[in-house]
Amino acid sequence: MTMQDARPVGPAVDSTPAPMPGAVTLKGRFGTVERINAARHGADLWQAVRGHDEIWDYIPAGPFAEAKAFNDYVVACEHNKERIFYTVLDRDGRAVGFLALMEIRPANRVIEVGNIIYGASLQRTPLGTEAQYLLTRYAIETLGYRRYEWKCNALNAPSRKAAERFGFIYEGTFRQHMIVKGRSRDTAWFAILDSEWPARKAAFERWLSPENFDAEGRQKVSLTALNGIKA
Repeated sequence: MTMQDARPVGPAVDSTPAPMPGAVTLKGRFGTVERINAARHGADLWQAVRGHDEIWDYIPAGPFAEAKAFNDYVVACEHNKERIFYTVLDRDGRAVGFLALMEIRPANRVIEVGNIIYGASLQRTPLGTEAQYLLTRYAIETLGYRRYEWKCNALNAPSRKAAERFGFIYEGTFRQHMIVKGRSRDTAWFAILDSEWPARKAAFERWLSPENFDAEGRQKVSLTALNGIKA
């Protein structure tokens, strides 16, 4: 054994780069996730977010006081080559929120879900959860990313709780990581690894199944419980 052989250097992995996310349509039971399009989705998205300035508190953009400024932002999202934005559509085809695959590092097969903007009608709904499931499955299973990240302002308690509910593992906090809207931001890091995805997928699918909801649409078992997280 040489000295180099004796040093721990990590396991060998397939180093083939992952492809960039694309213009896919991901269909679920409660709705659909598809590539954002300002002409098709902009008006509905404005109706979903207008008057709810609080949803922009931890987002670098917004809030927006009028439709044109917001639509200009959606156009910019549509044409962004580094952050690939997707719209969440309900069963009626109405756009009710959007989110992005971002911080994309194909060579390392690492990708992040972020810039999550859910309108009031999407928050705390099965579709809101299903959208996360569909996009995670697409990134890990279809595109082959091995690390799926979630990062948020460390003060954003709802986002931290959501990450844990979806099965992301908290990995630590980067102090004074960013300056956002003139304020210092510590960033909490979470991730799901490809090796962890089968268990997370099973939890998502059990939670989303019709058998998990009663006649009034109330869940019988929480996703938090299915992921083995203590409330």
